Amino acid sequence: MHLDTGEMFGSRRVASCRGVDEARQALSEFFLPVDFPSARASSIVDMELNALRVGRLTCGYMRFRDAVRIETAEPENYHIDIPMGGRARMRADLGPLVHGTQRTAAVFMPGRPVELDCGERFAQLSLMIPRDQLQLELENLLGAKLTRALEFSAELDLTTPAGQMIMQTMRVIDEASDQKGGPLAHPLAMQRLEQVLMHSLLFAQPHNHSAALAVPSPAAGARPVSQAVELLRGSPAHPWTVAELAAEVSQSVRSLQEGFRRSLDTTPMAYLRRLRLEKVREELATAAPGTISVTQVAARWGFVHLGRFAAAYRREFAERPSDTLRAARVPPSTR
Repeated sequence: MHLDTGEMFGSRRVASCRGVDEARQALSEFFLPVDFPSARASSIVDMELNALRVGRLTCGYMRFRDAVRIETAEPENYHIDIPMGGRARMRADLGPLVHGTQRTAAVFMPGRPVELDCGERFAQLSLMIPRDQLQLELENLLGAKLTRALEFSAELDLTTPAGQMIMQTMRVIDEASDQKGGPLAHPLAMQRLEQVLMHSLLFAQPHNHSAALAVPSPAAGARPVSQAVELLRGSPAHPWTVAELAAEVSQSVRSLQEGFRRSLDTTPMAYLRRLRLEKVREELATAAPGTISVTQVAARWGFVHLGRFAAAYRREFAERPSDTLRAARVPPSTR
């Protein structure tokens, strides 16, 4: 269990330090080079840092006891800073000033150094998304190469759908971070978490390609949809993305999504989740007594939120996953 102070990723402590050099080294190792311009070599920073990698993304939670000023080097990647306690003034390279609170986060672009003036007992979540990965995801959605680098609005309202989805996903990662054999141990689950975080930003946080992303795309024909279905049914354990699936059937991502919607009244990923639910049920129904748990099987098939998984399972099969597993343990002669 994590503390009521709002600490996250508590089992992934990577630094607990008082000195400036130690704090600088820890932040540089996991995120990017930083400096504390108002601090002397003998100054006390008193920082705690928890961090973990989720696929190619880096998630962190940092907390400072005293007020602190931080300057970063030019970042190579996209960064989201989400205050969890206290307040901060955040600005990237002469950009707009963001007043960070527990309702307002900041999104920072590659290539622009950031200044943070943090008040006493300031704490924040940090999310780092590789530039190439996020821009490739956008290109796949648009079906075209970017002619301009992806640039977001600096202020992220945490009460919007994008902000709420990011926070919900970070909490799922927090809950999973201290579970041995949980979702973070399984590639399909980590892939799902990556996708949710990136799509939350791309679809809901304003950026300079938002208008193009909103333009309707023509639907794929029946044959590409049928080909995609065959691929999914033939390899449900493959870590499919919509982009990879669309490339396999020579369609754009949005054309394939629209084709699935028109032909099957679903999306490619929803169709895949249904197939994986069936695989979960098969494993639970044929399990030898005491060999597996529902959590283990769900995580292996990419289901990261157990409550939502259980609800989806019950809708599909009119029983709880635990009921399926329990029935498998009852000898046939006694049923």
